[in-house]
Amino acid sequence: MIPEAKARQTIDDKLAAAGWVVQDMKAFNLGAAHGVAVREYPTDTGPADYVLFVDRQAVGVIEAKRNEAGENLTATETQTERYANATLKWQKDKAPLPFLFEATGEIIRFTDGRDPVPRSREIFHFFKPDTLADWLAQPDTLRRRLAEQMPPLPERNLRDCQVSAVTGLEASLALNKPRALVHMATGAGKTFTAITAVYRLLKFGGAKRILFLVDTRNLGKQAHQEFMAYTPPDDGRTFTELYNVQRLSSPTIDQGAKVCISTIQRMYSILSGEPIDESAEDVSLAEVQQTAKQAKVVRYNPAVPVESFDFIVIDECHRSIYNTWKQVLDYFDASLIGLTATPDKRTFGFFNENIVAEYTYEQSVADGVNVGYDVYTIETEITQKGAELKAKEWVDHRDRQTRKKRWSETEEDTAYSAKELDRSVVNPSQIRKVIQAMKTAVETQIFPTRQETPKTLIFAKTDSHADDIIQIVREVYGQGNAFCRKVTYSEKDADSVLSSFRNDHHPRIAVTVDMIATGTDVKPLEVLLFMRDVRSKGYYEQMKGRGVRSLDADGLKRVSNSADGAKTRFVLIDAVGVEKSLKTESRPLEKKPGVPLKDLLQGVAMGHRDDDTVLSLANRLVRLAKQLDDKAQARIEKASGGVPVAELGKALIAALNPDAVVQTALATAQAMGKTVNEEQLLPAELDAARATRVAAACAPFDQPALRDEIENARREREQIIDHINLDEVTFSGFSAQAEAQANAVIQTFASYLQQHKDEIAALGFFYQQPYQRRALTFDMIEDLHERLARPPLMLTTERLWSAYARVQASRVKGADTKRQLTDLVSLVRFALGLDGDGAELRPFADEVDKRFQAWIWRHNAQRGTAFTPEQTEWLRLMKDHIASSCSIARDDFDYAELADKGGLQRVWQVFGPELDGLMDEMNRELVA
Repeated sequence: MIPEAKARQTIDDKLAAAGWVVQDMKAFNLGAAHGVAVREYPTDTGPADYVLFVDRQAVGVIEAKRNEAGENLTATETQTERYANATLKWQKDKAPLPFLFEATGEIIRFTDGRDPVPRSREIFHFFKPDTLADWLAQPDTLRRRLAEQMPPLPERNLRDCQVSAVTGLEASLALNKPRALVHMATGAGKTFTAITAVYRLLKFGGAKRILFLVDTRNLGKQAHQEFMAYTPPDDGRTFTELYNVQRLSSPTIDQGAKVCISTIQRMYSILSGEPIDESAEDVSLAEVQQTAKQAKVVRYNPAVPVESFDFIVIDECHRSIYNTWKQVLDYFDASLIGLTATPDKRTFGFFNENIVAEYTYEQSVADGVNVGYDVYTIETEITQKGAELKAKEWVDHRDRQTRKKRWSETEEDTAYSAKELDRSVVNPSQIRKVIQAMKTAVETQIFPTRQETPKTLIFAKTDSHADDIIQIVREVYGQGNAFCRKVTYSEKDADSVLSSFRNDHHPRIAVTVDMIATGTDVKPLEVLLFMRDVRSKGYYEQMKGRGVRSLDADGLKRVSNSADGAKTRFVLIDAVGVEKSLKTESRPLEKKPGVPLKDLLQGVAMGHRDDDTVLSLANRLVRLAKQLDDKAQARIEKASGGVPVAELGKALIAALNPDAVVQTALATAQAMGKTVNEEQLLPAELDAARATRVAAACAPFDQPALRDEIENARREREQIIDHINLDEVTFSGFSAQAEAQANAVIQTFASYLQQHKDEIAALGFFYQQPYQRRALTFDMIEDLHERLARPPLMLTTERLWSAYARVQASRVKGADTKRQLTDLVSLVRFALGLDGDGAELRPFADEVDKRFQAWIWRHNAQRGTAFTPEQTEWLRLMKDHIASSCSIARDDFDYAELADKGGLQRVWQVFGPELDGLMDEMNRELVA
């Protein structure tokens, strides 16, 4: 058989598989089937290799070539066009045939002549006759609708980055570009953006069906939920009320479905007819090593023709599409839309470098969409170096799957490396040391003010490793089962646990292998602990992305009640060297976490322009903007000449944007009369452009007033952190330094009291002789506290109490209780020595209680009759009010518990005219 005949035999077979009846011209019968392909059909320019008829109407032409002509198949397009425009014998319709194919036995190319700019594309297989009939029945082609009929995007409820992504994608599709990449930072709303685009492609683009491809089954569930929750801006119904959405879990595609959600594994199973277990969809393909021999061979499936989908949206497209599964995508005649937060060179190459929108992690942090992160490292001897088990040691041997143990001797010396930990060898001590170190770090350094453990996610190596971690976490924290749970695909109730982790108080700590490593939102998450290394750079970025979601104060407090505001950062705890083992795409925006904000501001003012300093300052300012109240924001804006603090930070980030630096350099060269392109720019020109941009962004910080205002605002916001940071009693090796700092705090306090005794009412109370004193009021104490707590003193009650506890521990009580504002009374008395040299510093409430006991005993001893039980109960209530408010007066009986007992009317009935005298006496005796 000659090569061309061999190719035609294959073409015949492919046409038949697609539902065409293939006939020779000598015996053609257009009534034989819905779709008929006639070989060697005569035209006025010669016989066409194949003419396609649908319901007796000529609709297309195929130009057949031998397989070896595949490399020059595009050169055949003019020949195909000639036949398409020719006059067909016995056909009255003179209109050109719209559907043009060039084919060998290996390759098929297709052009729709009705497109605005007809362009051929390679397709996996011939289309079915029904498909061509449907296309002919439509007044316009899909590509013409995309180019000419898409209405403007309503921007309400969309972020700028989402608007940019949808409009950029539609502009790309209008130009008939087959692949488009949307690069959006994790947490910026990629899925919502994609659903917005999908809705518009269905409603206005007239798309037949869209495939939404996900990496794992769990992400498919999450995507389906987002489709169900999506309400378009121009219709009050939800997406799933308007269009059928099918999450594929069987071999059949619902013909009524407009959106199909699937993993690439499931789609291959549908195409190949090979059954697939659901568990195969639980593992991210990024974590599965595959060889060329495992490449998936895709064959034509008439039940799922190549035209089944007009578009394929590939969520987290940095992973499985490049390796052995790529042929699944090649099978469909669909435009590919990629979504990723972590593109690499393969991503850009696969999508033909057509990046329709780019929104980086750093930009998302600057905009407040995401939060920045810090890295905290835990290192242990065994984690880094492994260990050795000597022969004849009696140890447990555990079955990996059943976890059944047997007690036996080791037969020989067994050395194991760090990589073998928790795989071939489990060392409980290593796990315990890491968990203990994490607990200490979180409670004393990372989130020292929290009353509950911040929501924490631990990445384990295997399910067995996860079980070991869970047991030790519960033991180290002294908590029950609800505190720490596993969230892996092997967990039967994984979805319920995940929901609780996201929305409820418990669990506080979740351990996962890969179920929530990617794509799953857990906004309250504030700590990530890596107890496994990661091979894939993109996968690691996605795992880090679990912590970047921002969350407002109310949302965070719902699950972490002691949080003092919105989520402003997360902390990545690296216990296996994962940060060092690979260079990640997005580095921590905080390049110098140990450098005080004051020093960063001063450094920039002095001319420091290195990337680390500029980015660190930018991150601090963006973070600070989330924390400040309106008054502090306004003061900074006034000092900066009208620029909000967040915009100051964004300007620093924008100044270092490489693309913007290039544009500045080009503009400078043009202004100098030089005509150059990007490749011709000299390093010196780029350096000069960067310096110009950075200098402009740093210029506001030349003003000392602005630097001072920012530093003062930071100090005001960080009150709680400052006073807790003094509680460093557990920090070994820093005791001398901590004691010196505490002494300095006490001396500053004493000096302030002496210097301001004549101008502050509360201080005048203590310095006056007892017979001169008027009542000490809560307002007076509050005024004194505000003066002491302001920068630069920052002498809060917590900080002062901690300082005295460090220096004079034996005389300080109640250091472990929560401070009350009235404790300032005790602090002032203690500092002035009003109660004698050996007196103790006690919480004000304790001191009031002690004085009350002595006072009431003395009263009862001096009176003819003791106070009645009801009178005593009222006196105790009055004492409690004094303990919290410094004094008691008639008006106070309108408040809280006093009012609940009958208020002023009842207490007057109980005490009569004695009441006022008793109140004055209690104010004097219990407070002075």
